[in-house]
Amino acid sequence: MANSILATEVDTIILACEAGMGSSLMSVNSLKKKLKKAKVTDVTVKHLPAREVPANAKVVVVHKGLAKVVRGKAPEAVVVTFNHFLNDPAFDALVQAFIDSSEITASGG
Repeated sequence: MANSILATEVDTIILACEAGMGSSLMSVNSLKKKLKKAKVTDVTVKHLPAREVPANAKVVVVHKGLAKVVRGKAPEAVVVTFNHFLNDPAFDALVQAFIDSSEITASGG
């Protein structure tokens, strides 16, 4: 597992979920809105089931309960975990890394 990556090296964020519906879709839309509001336009947010995360993923955002699955699928990805599907500080920190062109850091879970 990678511990961090520069935001400038990331063009796609994968938000992984269990089944692809409901709460995780709200998280995807919320993240897209936060990036748009921050004028971060060169990053795509993809929504995928955790079991379908590609091995070459760079950054994967996932609920802490599915982090192990994602790390198994994409061992070199920076995995950012969250606890709450909406308004979790992990989403704001991720967006801030793009604003600042700083590092996106993996979180536990």
